[in-house]
Amino acid sequence: MRRIIISTCLWATCLWLVGPRPALPAEAPDTVFLEELTWTEVRSALQAGKSTIIFPAGGTEQSGPHMPLGKHNVIARYAAEQIARRLGHALVAPVLAYVPEGDVKPPTGHMRFPGTITLPEQHYEKVVEYAARSFRASGFRDIVLLGDSGGNQKGLKAVAERLNREWAGSGARVHFAPDYYTSGYDPAGSFARWLRSQGKTPADIGTHAGIADTSQLMAIDPRLVRADKLAPGGSYAATGVDGDPTRASAAYGKKGLELRIEAAVSQIERLLGRRRP
Repeated sequence: MRRIIISTCLWATCLWLVGPRPALPAEAPDTVFLEELTWTEVRSALQAGKSTIIFPAGGTEQSGPHMPLGKHNVIARYAAEQIARRLGHALVAPVLAYVPEGDVKPPTGHMRFPGTITLPEQHYEKVVEYAARSFRASGFRDIVLLGDSGGNQKGLKAVAERLNREWAGSGARVHFAPDYYTSGYDPAGSFARWLRSQGKTPADIGTHAGIADTSQLMAIDPRLVRADKLAPGGSYAATGVDGDPTRASAAYGKKGLELRIEAAVSQIERLLGRRRP
């Protein structure tokens, strides 16, 4: 009996070793994310004319008791994919999760809340700069910088201006596209104007972790929003919230994301001198 059992196990093992395996994909996956491609697939994409790369900067910062610290990264990744697909000739770099968020000692800005990660401005700009230099070395000709947070706009603009002076006449360009940010978060932006047209007051909309960003995260992944923690901001110093996220909704978020994506696509097309087919 023991011999039969051993033989049966050996036979089953042999079948497992030589048996059919799940088929591996024969072609590159349907993705615009650089980190999901092999180097040869990136080379093929460049040869096929995908010479634009979108570099999204997010941030790891407090967003009140109801949203995770990576809120900006989630929104930036989602929006960058949609922008790249609408452009039709772009890939998306990994989201930069480390941006200026305040001083460490003494803590200022979002650094007053546990979990926030900051970079000094000069180090942040060096990360962006060398990412851009890497993209150019790979063969990308148009490097688009998008920032999902207010604190990362200044550095993106500075890097674009600095590298464009250095690369003048080389055929490679860095494009800072601020309309993506201002359309979604600026009090004068298109999303805030639309929310006011729906009866929301500036106090309701707020400036951080209020209706705008909470709604966008709800639209992308509602599981990330702690519904039991939604509450009007009250004291910003105590809650980290400015605005009333209880008035947020996924429907509002879909509208806001669409406004931001369209604003970004339009500006990038102008910067690149291209138009959609």
